[in-house]
Amino acid sequence: MYAEDDLLPVSALYQIAYCERRCALMHIEGVWDENRFTVEGRQLHERVDEGGTEVRGDMRIARGLRIRSLRLGLAGRADVVEFRRLGPDQAVAGGPPLGVTLDGVAGLWLPFPVEYKRSGRTKVYHHGSEIQLCAQALCLEEMLDTTIPAGALFYGKEQKRRDVVFTDQLRSETEALCRRLHELFASRRTPPPRCDARCRNCSLRPLCIPEAASPEHSARQYLERTIAQMVAGE
Repeated sequence: MYAEDDLLPVSALYQIAYCERRCALMHIEGVWDENRFTVEGRQLHERVDEGGTEVRGDMRIARGLRIRSLRLGLAGRADVVEFRRLGPDQAVAGGPPLGVTLDGVAGLWLPFPVEYKRSGRTKVYHHGSEIQLCAQALCLEEMLDTTIPAGALFYGKEQKRRDVVFTDQLRSETEALCRRLHELFASRRTPPPRCDARCRNCSLRPLCIPEAASPEHSARQYLERTIAQMVAGE
């Protein structure tokens, strides 16, 4: 169990799943830069994270819900949590605990977290999004003493959502990445860069400069290429 002061951002799991160096630059060194993709993503989350609740028939929707897990050492906000009313045949006795009670509302309600992302076209981002969503579910399970079988990713650009089942494998990967995240923070060290396809649309590329420090590229090659580009642009 982690202490309150040792809790790390749930959102950092998305970053470390994508690139450990990016995660360290952002969360250890405090380095940040934006491009069109990060601006669009931030604006999408700002609209969602305003908070508040909504009622749609047999569904209660909570936005910007604060979550945490002392077991995993995580804290943050869930973009959206849908609480769906369970029918009498869905809360099976003797099985895993399904459903929670809500103040002033009859019945049992199943939490269903929904994480908002800018776009679902780039597959390299998918697994990190699934891990971040699963971590939100694990936080809610601990807080509410229930079991959450699935959630969804909503892609703002396409206006589509994709259901994600929290399998045993995904849960294990999420918990392992939580441990790795704490190890990274405890080390206070930024991993060296690796220049690959992930760097193409990364907003931190101008600050990370993977071409200069990557083992596959020498600093001399990087400087020569940069100077040549500067001369060509004059």
